[in-house]
Amino acid sequence: MESTDDFFVEDRSYAGPPVREADVRRVEAELGVLLPDAYALLLEQRNGGIPKKRRIRTSFANSWADDHIEISAIKGIGGEWGIDSTSRTGSRLLIEEWGYPDIGIVICETPSGGHDVVMLDYSSRSRSNEPTVVYVDEDRVPRKIADSLRDFLDRLY
Repeated sequence: MESTDDFFVEDRSYAGPPVREADVRRVEAELGVLLPDAYALLLEQRNGGIPKKRRIRTSFANSWADDHIEISAIKGIGGEWGIDSTSRTGSRLLIEEWGYPDIGIVICETPSGGHDVVMLDYSSRSRSNEPTVVYVDEDRVPRKIADSLRDFLDRLY
């Protein structure tokens, strides 16, 4: 993955407050998951935001397109948009409100405003024992789009 200076746009929308390792450990305890190293590293460099590259190819058609999806932001921790937020944008509340499968955490906002999301799927692990990355469309069926978060971030275009 490129440096966060090259990865995110200058806009600070969706970005949370600065993150330390203690913040990552607190959120892991609250959510009951271990965050992938690639996610923790990204958050410590910049706590979420709008990536410059926002599309990833898929092997399936979906409500967005025949061959890709688009994200609008990667969620951080803390603040209004964090995965741990107690507002309507936090992962737990998004899962409850929108009926997403309870398989992990919502890590990406999409342009649809709630009809679909990207999640870390802790029910499906990669060879390195990390959660896979799935796309959940309007039918609420998780479809794997990357073996790991590192793979997902590297494949954004």
